[in-house]
Amino acid sequence: MKQSLFTFIKSLREFLSNKLNQYNTTLPYVITVIVALAIVVGGINLFVELTETLKTEMLASYDTAITDYVISYRTPGLTSYFKFMTNLGDAYGYLIVLVIFLSISLLVFKRWKYVVQATLILALATISNMVLKRFIDRARPGIEHLVSVETLSYPSGHAMSAMAFYGFLIFLVTKFNMNKVLKYVLIIVLITIILSIGISRIYLGVHFPSDIAGGFIAGFIWVVFCVIVFDLIQLFRRDPRT
Repeated sequence: MKQSLFTFIKSLREFLSNKLNQYNTTLPYVITVIVALAIVVGGINLFVELTETLKTEMLASYDTAITDYVISYRTPGLTSYFKFMTNLGDAYGYLIVLVIFLSISLLVFKRWKYVVQATLILALATISNMVLKRFIDRARPGIEHLVSVETLSYPSGHAMSAMAFYGFLIFLVTKFNMNKVLKYVLIIVLITIILSIGISRIYLGVHFPSDIAGGFIAGFIWVVFCVIVFDLIQLFRRDPRT
């Protein structure tokens, strides 16, 4: 990602220098941020447009079929597991994970910026989720809820936050130099956490499958945008021309 951004900025700088006799050296970075923001806005707009399908009978039938299939596997053991995973996707769960992540960052990587970045992504996903819920205004499923809920249904805040936060951690793991086996194990664990948090909301009866899909999509959009911005900031600081 960083190399692609560097190439794009270099090409943009050459284009601007050929077209303009004088220009601000930060201009290529500003334009890149605007392009990234436009992509995110376009992605969110597409996401909102896709929510129109929530009103179709076809989606309702898929939601019902998938939900019935998932809850048909309810057992005391699975219920305990999915309650634990859904708690991992709550505020207290993220607080515990952030404390652990902070400790690892300070002791192993000797820096805390990754924790700040992950916290920022989580905050953006949470705030935007509340806005989207209010905008779309979809009620929760009318089946038995195994946990208490108070907010609206679409998109799933748990799924959106899980994809944004743990998805960003997956990106960080791919960047770090570490044992390949350990790297793959960590990626598999993080993917399992994301999927388990999403499935837990269906299993516990508090979300439609389409809520989870919407949350995953919206969370992924935030990951892509923030990764682009973070890499741009790093390139900007290292650029001798700025």
